[in-house]
Amino acid sequence: MSLLILLYRTQIVSKMWEYIKGNDLQNPANKKEILMDKKMKELFVGVDKLDMFSMNKHLSKHIYKKE
Repeated sequence: MSLLILLYRTQIVSKMWEYIKGNDLQNPANKKEILMDKKMKELFVGVDKLDMFSMNKHLSKHIYKKE
C-alpha cells in the first residue's frame, strides 16, 4: 500500500535530519557523513554511503512535483 504525504522539499529534509539526529546516524568522526540503518537502506536502495550534500540528490527520486 502506498502512502501519499504532501510536504515541501524543505520539510522533507528537515524531517530526515530529525530522524538522523534522533537515531544517532551522523558519523561522529565526520559529521557530514550519514550512517545507514535498516530504514535508511530501504529508502536509499543501493547507496552504501551518504553525505549531507548527496542526500538531497537521492531524495529527489522520491519527491514528485504537483501538477
